[in-house]
Amino acid sequence: MAGSRYLSVMREKLSGLSAFPITPSDAAGHVDAVGLRRLLEPLAAAGVGSIGLLGSTGTYAYLTRAERRRAVTIAAEAVGDRVPLLVGIGALRTDEAIQLAQDARAAGAAAGLLAPVSYTPLTDDEVFAHFAAVAGEGGLPLVIYDNPATTHFRFSPDLIGRIARLSGVVAAKCPAPEPAAAATGLTALRSAVPAGFPIGFSGDWNVTESLIAGGTAWFSVAGGLFPRTCLAIVRAVEAGDAARARALNAELEPLWALFRAHTSLRVVYVLADLLGLCRAEPPRPIRPLPPEVRAEIAATLRRMSLA
Repeated sequence: MAGSRYLSVMREKLSGLSAFPITPSDAAGHVDAVGLRRLLEPLAAAGVGSIGLLGSTGTYAYLTRAERRRAVTIAAEAVGDRVPLLVGIGALRTDEAIQLAQDARAAGAAAGLLAPVSYTPLTDDEVFAHFAAVAGEGGLPLVIYDNPATTHFRFSPDLIGRIARLSGVVAAKCPAPEPAAAATGLTALRSAVPAGFPIGFSGDWNVTESLIAGGTAWFSVAGGLFPRTCLAIVRAVEAGDAARARALNAELEPLWALFRAHTSLRVVYVLADLLGLCRAEPPRPIRPLPPEVRAEIAATLRRMSLA
């Protein structure tokens, strides 16, 4: 595991906007290198805080070990040292997650996003032991990846606090609560983790209030396509201008409505195509959205000012 100074630097970097792009690939699951580079370059140019590669939006669970490593290699070559890469290393087996962490580090990742992927429901103690093993043997700083919508495992603040004290665990990515519960939700997490431990949030339509309440980072699906638009919200919060952050967030409500209605994953595949960044379909058995929904997304994109 990296030294304490490196881990401290990683914690400092895990703030602001973390942009999560799709991973374009063909029907056989081979990553489209040209398409991935076209998605990544605007993120690096915009100055995002980090890039969340192979997150849930990046469909990590649908790619082979070889293609996951290849995606990290492509991304590392594309962004260089401009932006740190947070790479999804989740797997059903602990030994596989360790191997994926080692692969990601060798290919250029700065940290690993570890979700407790499961088929048989996991206990808290099993998840803790999973993180301890990957943190100890994977050679990569870890971000706790709490995504109950996909893993069907929900972290308690107590479990996040236990894992946060493991050597090599540098931050947590949590689902943002409903806006009215943002402050109390963050307080519960802060009381469980060590002082200064970064806590960031996902779930784009709810994140602004969690940032205003003091969240460290926004792990953003929309940021993977519209980094400057999302950075404007982050910078308003950083400047202490909550009113502007809320107003900017309100302007994105048509996009948030699409995400809620059709899932952000399916919507961003359509958007990436409409924006001319890449042509890809989500991995089967996920189906592309039907033509009428695609038309709705295209109309919404025309009405909105997104950059």
